[in-house]
Amino acid sequence: MKKIIAMLASLAIVASFAACGAKEETPETPGTPGTETPVEKPEDEEPAQGVFDDKIIVGNSAATSGNYAPVGVPFNAGIEAYFKMINEAGGVNGRKIEFKHIDDEFDPVKGKAALSTLVEDDKIFALVGHFGTPVVGATIEDVKEYGIPAVYFATGIGQLYNDKAEGKDRGIFPVQPIYQTEGQIMVARAVGDFEAKKIGVIYTNDDAGKDLFAGVEAKAKELGVEIVAEQVAAGATDVSSAVTSIKNANVDFIIGAAIQATIPTIVKELAAQNVNKDLITTYVNVSPVISEAVINEINGKFDVYGLGWVDLVENADSLAAFAEWAPDYATNVYAMTGWIAGHFFVEGLKRVEGTVTWDKYMDALESAPIKNPFGGVINYAGGLRAGTQEMNLSKVGLVENAPGWVPVDGLQSMDSLLGK
Repeated sequence: MKKIIAMLASLAIVASFAACGAKEETPETPGTPGTETPVEKPEDEEPAQGVFDDKIIVGNSAATSGNYAPVGVPFNAGIEAYFKMINEAGGVNGRKIEFKHIDDEFDPVKGKAALSTLVEDDKIFALVGHFGTPVVGATIEDVKEYGIPAVYFATGIGQLYNDKAEGKDRGIFPVQPIYQTEGQIMVARAVGDFEAKKIGVIYTNDDAGKDLFAGVEAKAKELGVEIVAEQVAAGATDVSSAVTSIKNANVDFIIGAAIQATIPTIVKELAAQNVNKDLITTYVNVSPVISEAVINEINGKFDVYGLGWVDLVENADSLAAFAEWAPDYATNVYAMTGWIAGHFFVEGLKRVEGTVTWDKYMDALESAPIKNPFGGVINYAGGLRAGTQEMNLSKVGLVENAPGWVPVDGLQSMDSLLGK
């Protein structure tokens, strides 16, 4: 159990590692990047690029050398292990999955070049596991312009969120938590679990903080819940003014919309000013570093809660399969996320009937929710691109006499939290 709790905490920092003009289209060969497949009778349909009778080619670029190699190498190993499992069982509808990879060294310029090579030269059918905030941010519009399906992004940047993706936006299929969605879930937890009617929010002025706050603001407005918000600088060492404002507002509950560089400062100042209101924060902060930093200050004053997006205890069978096919990475959380990426791509492919085209594949992913092998279900129906939509809850406490995160509640959707 201690090992599983440590793995769960490590999964929380995956995102923190990854966080550091349209052309006129003309009809060409169906499946060519940047073109649309002509409307034909099903029997006359041409498969998308990368689709053959015996195989289907997919790929990604990721940092497999340099400072981020300890993340990129196991991430890709997890993808490859999942595809190996599928291929040795006969593939998907008789097609084996061939995975191509380019090392982009976490460099957005190299990432853009790699995307061009993969789509235009290697003719991949789909991107699987698009990796890292700087590369994804630099290439996301290119991905949309190509029209190629992209399944799983190793980042939670706001550009991935869409509640009704259409046209060029439709091919984006995030899995990992997106901050806007997580901000909404925080409000659902505050209202559903803690009966909050007035919520204080302290958020940072970086992308993570502003994206989290955007989700908080949207959900609070939907539910008619009052919020009192204060912004602080990312990495600030003095947040006393913001905390004083939240204290004077007499809120019921507090949301800490900040990541690891700032959240300990916020929590410690709340404790110093004797603000005895419970606080919830992002899954990125659910790590031993944070619990060790704040446990003594909050003791007896209030609880600090954090969200999570996987449940390795409830999904023990999936964990065992992963360990069997990726024995060298059996306890590596980055490899687990790669395994998740491979799973989501394959689940969509299994649903495609007849000729495999980009549109049919996107239809298949939207046709029904998909279960994360280590977490909850994700629904892409109606163009929803919100990433993880079910999250669990833990709080700072002692785990085998050491500071850690104690499980409180299992994976729940916003609807279940709000009794819908």
